[in-house]
Amino acid sequence: MGLEKKSALLEDLIEKCGGCAVVDGGFATQLEIHGAAINDPLWSAVSLIKDHELIKRVHMEYLEAGADIVVTSSYQATIPGFLSRGLSMEESESLLQKSVKLAVEARDRFWDKVSKTSGHSYNRALVAASIGSYGAYLADGSEYSGSYGEDVSLDKLKDFHRRRIQVLVEASPDLLAFETIPNKLEAQACVELLEEGNVEIPAWICFTSVDGENAPSGESFEECLEALNKSSNICAVGINCAPPQFMDNLIRKFSKLTNKAIVVYPNSGEVWDGKAKKWLPSQCFGDAEFEMFAPKWRDLGAKLIGGCCRTTPSTIKAISRDLKRKMSSPGKKD
Repeated sequence: MGLEKKSALLEDLIEKCGGCAVVDGGFATQLEIHGAAINDPLWSAVSLIKDHELIKRVHMEYLEAGADIVVTSSYQATIPGFLSRGLSMEESESLLQKSVKLAVEARDRFWDKVSKTSGHSYNRALVAASIGSYGAYLADGSEYSGSYGEDVSLDKLKDFHRRRIQVLVEASPDLLAFETIPNKLEAQACVELLEEGNVEIPAWICFTSVDGENAPSGESFEECLEALNKSSNICAVGINCAPPQFMDNLIRKFSKLTNKAIVVYPNSGEVWDGKAKKWLPSQCFGDAEFEMFAPKWRDLGAKLIGGCCRTTPSTIKAISRDLKRKMSSPGKKD
């Protein structure tokens, strides 16, 4: 299946969902709720080494909550990160591919069960392979500053991402999800790798924002989106892991800057201290606020809405419940 047909899968899903599909929520958050110890440079990717059944359980919980897209557990899974833990290159690449296989297995098992039930309101979910930023690998919070240092060039970022993208593509996800990209340079690196590799899987690229106006690097989103808007490999652009209070303004901004589908999956509003490795108290959105604001974000132009850190299946259930409330015909079939 070529890029055009793969892109049509997402377009068809959005249409089936009444114009706005639901992305899942915080993966690491849910792992911790189930007792996983992930205070580690690999973060949620630790579970790829330790607990495959827990990963599938979390995927199933989000599918049951109404997620139309499940994102794999590979956000902080990198080949250098796995090698630093003593794993071989072969083992590291196998774990990356396993992240996709686990999500696909959960999706297929869930769909096999619900598709036999009349009157359900689910869609057959798509699987998006998560590709975290270079800053996520550094585990120093630099994905929220965009400050990678003068020695981090376009070529260095491409070298960092190249093999991971190749390995994940070989696992055949439906989508690629580049997440918490903090600057124009890394976005450009990702686009160039997709084009140079003739990748036939559509991708979205999500930036984050610490001021609600610009990328963490201080660059405008107009600058950041320039290369993305020209690429046929990019099916959607947007924001993840920024406070939900920023979403109204950012969706309006992106609507003026791109013709791509807009994806937003904010965190709860809590602030991550990358150096202290802890969440700081701040103004937060609960499930009720997400349920209230999701229709507004849809009406402003978002085509994909979900949650990031500190959101849970109950958050996604609230978003899904409200977005699907206006769908005219429940029990849609594949």
